[in-house]
Amino acid sequence: MHRRTARGALIVGVAAALAVAGCSSKTTDGGSSETSGSGESSALSIQPGVLLDSAGNEVASADVTDAADPAGSGNATCSGVSLAMAGALTGANAALGQNILYGAKLALDKHNKANPNCQVEMETFDTEGDPQKATQVAPNIVSNQSIIGLLGPAFSGETKATGPIFNQSGLPFLTASATNPTLTENGWTTFFRGLGNDNSQGSVVAKYLTGTLDAKKVCVVQDDSDYGVGLARVVTETLGAAADPACSASVKTGQKDFSATVSQIKGESPDAVWYSGYYAEAAPFVTQLREGGVTATFTSGDGTNDPEFVKQAGESANGAILTCPCVPAPAALAEQYEELNGQAPGVYSVEGYDLTTIMLKAIDSGVKDRAGMLAFVKNYDGQGVGKKYQWNDKGELSNALIQIYKVN
Repeated sequence: MHRRTARGALIVGVAAALAVAGCSSKTTDGGSSETSGSGESSALSIQPGVLLDSAGNEVASADVTDAADPAGSGNATCSGVSLAMAGALTGANAALGQNILYGAKLALDKHNKANPNCQVEMETFDTEGDPQKATQVAPNIVSNQSIIGLLGPAFSGETKATGPIFNQSGLPFLTASATNPTLTENGWTTFFRGLGNDNSQGSVVAKYLTGTLDAKKVCVVQDDSDYGVGLARVVTETLGAAADPACSASVKTGQKDFSATVSQIKGESPDAVWYSGYYAEAAPFVTQLREGGVTATFTSGDGTNDPEFVKQAGESANGAILTCPCVPAPAALAEQYEELNGQAPGVYSVEGYDLTTIMLKAIDSGVKDRAGMLAFVKNYDGQGVGKKYQWNDKGELSNALIQIYKVN
């Protein structure tokens, strides 16, 4: 597959190009009318449930009324600066990257309509979620000095591969979705994570499985991505004796035949199966589990938490528990998002919107280069949609909450 980049275009044009390219239409947070792999109609959708703190305790969802507005005052002036987004816009897990992009698109649309003297463009760089492809496009990003802030990369593997390039160039890169905990242990000074990492998600997930779901035996299955391996490690460690080593398993990205793993799990009769990976493999995996007679509760993280999982797995996804260190879009924002993008917001859409808003606020304040953007983000302390954004010296958020979702 060749490398694809879309450069020098307003993000509105990018969305149109994606639609022409045949990217999947999808719904989320209350969407319906999915289609199962067997061709049967399904009305299943991913619905948000409880919100949990780091101890696994339920917390109330707050009604945010003071979230940062990308429109700002409407008096901003700027020229010669732009932003960029890097992530999977095509490929098996493209829906996750598109969710981020469309969130950014909404923030840019609001900003540019309100500020005629400050029209900010966002250039997009398609990595297909592949670390090797990401390293090929990274030099194109850093060589363009008009790009003073990057939204992305989207996945942990590609972030690990490109982080040194972005950091060395002094380019602030804000990820809406890369959650591997080790990313903030590389000494990078320009990296910021817009959601909780897998340490927070994994530990809360394990407590939820053994607490709320009362699972005595859990089979932990991981793919071979940096994300899948890291999240599975934390879940397994926190589960302790509940994690059954006899049915722990590793699968590969791109794998479609899970018969051996299904047989292994079926022989152990677990209460729950935890899958660490992305929806492209989670969908056929859960389908084969159900076809193989495994009735254990299927649980997975943010890499699976997309309507494409439900669309591809069909009725086999019914009852699945999905988690995310991200927040669902409130009704008003969801309506604006759908009106602009032609689909409901998905996982990471809010984070894409909020992180783009922060970078736009920097530009509106007079920031003209990467050093100024870095200083602005480092010192930022503000309310976003559903969460507060303030980072420690490693680029981690000062607070992290985990949202539980269920397919029904």
